[in-house]
This record gives sequence, structure tokens and C-alpha cells, in this order.
Amino acid sequence: MHTDIIAIDIHSHLNHGSPFDGASELWENIHLADYEHLKKMSDSTGIDKTFYSTYASLYSTSEVEKENEYMQNLSNEKEDVYFWAVIDPQNDKTFEQANKMLGKRKCAGIKLHPPMHKYKLEEYGDKIFSFASDYKAIVLIHPEKDADYILPFADKYADVTFIMAHMDKMDYKRALEGSLHGNVYTDTSGSLSSLNNVIEYYVNYFGSDKILFGTDTYAAGFQRGRIEYALINEEDKKKILRYNAEKLFSKIL
Repeated sequence: MHTDIIAIDIHSHLNHGSPFDGASELWENIHLADYEHLKKMSDSTGIDKTFYSTYASLYSTSEVEKENEYMQNLSNEKEDVYFWAVIDPQNDKTFEQANKMLGKRKCAGIKLHPPMHKYKLEEYGDKIFSFASDYKAIVLIHPEKDADYILPFADKYADVTFIMAHMDKMDYKRALEGSLHGNVYTDTSGSLSSLNNVIEYYVNYFGSDKILFGTDTYAAGFQRGRIEYALINEEDKKKILRYNAEKLFSKIL
């Protein structure tokens, strides 16, 4: 049985023809991710709001500001589009830009990708999260190591909400379980959500309140189907697909 609830995708990426967004034969044909294609997939899958950052903002440190501006403009044009302000802590101008974007209606918060931008969160975490704390921001992180490495920062910056992307192994359990202030969340984005029991394990162990729905770079139908047909109850499915996002992002939705 599946739910009839309209979902919110809090973690996706698009490309738009930038030379830095992976516009190769693979990306153009196999891994197509322009807005029009993703919108069709979302419409057919029952997703009415999607939070994006561009591939180019992650693949190239030189393009972050330009790509953030692109996403803000697209969010102004498209009702279903929300955006993350990508910060590269090695570039102070991205902080200046985020300062102008955070608090805007369709800015979800801060997006970090240490592996792609090639920095260590242990080195730059205080710089990033002290800034995020000023805004009580939500921060979506692609971790470069086990997800529980966020705990010292989560405990230090109680006003920041941390979403550790790509729920997977037991380090996510430790991150969720060990959070002093309950300010660590995770999302279902990525291929590892297809593992036989990962969704069920986390819901049965923790409940569903800290789990958010995301698609990342994978087909929306596949990702939604994994939640729809998970061996969990209907209320948990609804929380993951929409209700948790509505609660966490109530200021912009």
C-alpha cells in the first residue's frame, strides 16, 4: 500500500549547461538532470517542492557564487523550486553571499560538500557553524567521513540544525543517538537507501521524526518507492515524505 501524500524533496541537484556541471555524454543522456526533466519526474511521482543546489556549485570551487545566484533566480521563477546556499569555507565571498540569502523565503539553509570542495570539516567547522548559528540555520552536509564526526559541532552549536545526508551505516545511528540537543537529522537520499533494511532499521530504532526525504542524483520514482513500500507504518511514511520537512522548514514553506 502507498500513501496519497504529496512529498517534499529536501535534497536534489540539477545542471543547466554550465561547463562545470558534468555536461558530458553521460550527463546529457544517461544522467540527465536539467530542471525540465526533474520537474516531469517530480510531477509524476507526487513531489511538489524540491530543494536544489547545482552540480557546478559542488564540482567547482570557482563557480559557487555564480551557481548560488542561478538557483536563487530559478527559485523566484519556479514555484516548486527552493535552494540551498552553498558555502565553501575557503572562499569568504560565499559567506557574504549566504548572508544575503539566508532568511529569504525560498532559501532552505546552507549546503556543505567537504569532499568535493576538498576541505576538512574539523578545520573549518567553527568558522562555518558560528556563522550558521547567527541565523539559526539548517545545514545540509555531505560528510567526508563517518557521520558521527558532527557531534562535537552539534553539541557546541545548539542553534544550528544539522542534516547528515545519505543515511547509511551505523555511524548515522551514532550521530542521531549521540546528539546532546537533538539537532542532528538525516535524509534518505542516495542509492544506499535501497539496502534491504536501512529505512526499516532506523525507523524501528529511532522512529521517523529525524528522517527527511531526498532524491539526490537518483530517479524520484525509485526514491519515493523505497519509502512507499518500506515495511513501516503509514504515519512514518507520511512524516518522512512530508510532515518532517513541513515542521523543520516551516519558515519558508
